[in-house]
Amino acid sequence: MSFDFEKPIVELEEQLESAQKIAEKGKVDVSGTIAELRQKIEVAKKEVYGNMTGWQKVQLSRHPDRPYTMDYIENMTEGFMEQHGDRNVKDDKAIVGGFTWLGDRTVMILGQQKGRNTKMRQYRNFGMPNPEGYRKALRLMKLAEKFNIPIITLIDTPGASPGLEAEERGQGEAIAKNLMEMSVLKVPVICVVIGEGASGGALGIGVGDRVLMLENTWYSVISPESCSSILWRSWDFKEKAAESLKLTAENMLANGLIDGIIPEPLGGANTDPATIYTTLKAVLLKHLDVLSKLKPAKLIEQRIAKFSAMGAFEEV
Repeated sequence: MSFDFEKPIVELEEQLESAQKIAEKGKVDVSGTIAELRQKIEVAKKEVYGNMTGWQKVQLSRHPDRPYTMDYIENMTEGFMEQHGDRNVKDDKAIVGGFTWLGDRTVMILGQQKGRNTKMRQYRNFGMPNPEGYRKALRLMKLAEKFNIPIITLIDTPGASPGLEAEERGQGEAIAKNLMEMSVLKVPVICVVIGEGASGGALGIGVGDRVLMLENTWYSVISPESCSSILWRSWDFKEKAAESLKLTAENMLANGLIDGIIPEPLGGANTDPATIYTTLKAVLLKHLDVLSKLKPAKLIEQRIAKFSAMGAFEEV
């Protein structure tokens, strides 16, 4: 799968494939052409992926081959023991979590999980948690706190489930309680946006000592499509909305809303999942080494101060 803005790269890759087929037949020497095309592809990738708009990054964050939460868990950790249920309603399949080993550390890792095909997307509710999903997440975080185990959350959701039943079961209250409880957890909390970070659905597991974003992800109060439909009564202005929302990792870091950006392989995490697994694991362990040395009171003090300072300004 490719997007419109990747067309120059796709065309060059098709030319390269044709040249390689000619080379395989061995009748014509096209080694020079192949080398030249490879160089052009590399230049085109740097040009395209180095100058993406907000909307293009939104598209890349939704690439169907992009790693999801369970992919990171399976490839970064060992001995994952998934926990189920909120002990109240049911087990929300849109959120997964449990204890696992990250390197030589025991951690609680949880996050939203999307599906790869139609059946699994329905099973996971398209990565949109219901109230019981957020209550399950909070139950697991409190369990980790009880045993003094650090918490890692992986954020990838188009938003919390918007259905009537979700509202009847207290969607707003569940998210609000998570914000309150996460702010005073006595263990290190690291939150990473690995794909889409939409609205309260993302923020419901997004309060941490370190909030990080992968390079080609977005984090915003609303999706560009929804913003466009509200302001212009049409999805046609989604690209303009994406730019206005300042939702990219670079924008978020510049505004002091996140603590760091994790680089992805050229073309996105979907092009080289093995590299992003290794990169993210190293980043998480580095931050855990720092945070684990702080006392609980200091962790809470710094966490509250960080979020309280967001959006503050002075008039001169």
